[in-house]
Amino acid sequence: MTDIHPTAAVAPGAVIGTGCRIGPACVVGPDVVLGDGVELVSHVVVDGHTRLGAGVKVFPFATIGMAPQDLKYRGEPTRCEIGARTLVREHATIHRGSVGGAGVTHVGADCMIMAVAHVAHDCTLHDRVIIANNVMLGGHVEIGDTVFVGGGTAIHQFVRIGRQAVIGGMSGVEADVIPYGSAMGNRARMIGLNLIGLKRRGFTRPQIHALRGAFRLLFKEPGVFTERFAQAEARWPEDAQVAEILAFIKAPSKRGLCKAGRDVDAGDEDDTN
Repeated sequence: MTDIHPTAAVAPGAVIGTGCRIGPACVVGPDVVLGDGVELVSHVVVDGHTRLGAGVKVFPFATIGMAPQDLKYRGEPTRCEIGARTLVREHATIHRGSVGGAGVTHVGADCMIMAVAHVAHDCTLHDRVIIANNVMLGGHVEIGDTVFVGGGTAIHQFVRIGRQAVIGGMSGVEADVIPYGSAMGNRARMIGLNLIGLKRRGFTRPQIHALRGAFRLLFKEPGVFTERFAQAEARWPEDAQVAEILAFIKAPSKRGLCKAGRDVDAGDEDDTN
């Protein structure tokens, strides 16, 4: 049974799935769709053309689907989508898309957006992304599957973060971070691979060894980058993870590639046991 608190304001036209719980002082707009089992704990605002997938839980004082912070926006019917089972914690803000982008802000399934984080207009977060406290995402940021972004980090508009990467806390990310990479710093630099994440997710020793070799060639060896890139293509022609990194680098980018720091390290090979 759907449970709507007497103090909640649910506009006519909103679609409420079965088993939803809408707590005290929540506001749900007329173009909102809540999937089955969604829970708005209390004092939550969901507005605009916004869809929350099944099992999403939103904690107090979070806002989802509000108008983008874009001076060009004139009330166009852009959208916001939140995937199934995602958690949105206290005071987080997720804005709907803008006409200057794809018109949709998308957060995938099984994500966690921690307290006081901001997901700006036209961002795309894929599945199992964790955004820690006080993270700020500029507009049009794209984050791949299973990425962790540490607390207090700011990510510039149009930056891409490849899947299974990790961003250290209190970082300022101005350029694209490759899949499986680890980046951190006030002006973030690549510091290695996300080895802990790779091992936790069952990557084999040969897979990690190939990734380490490719990383070192691309980010540590001397010479012209385009030549090192060609060497990586030739050396690992059938390795799926290396191919993913190379395809990410070749894809169009508005921000360029995050560079290596002085102390860049692909990790200790003995740790891959």
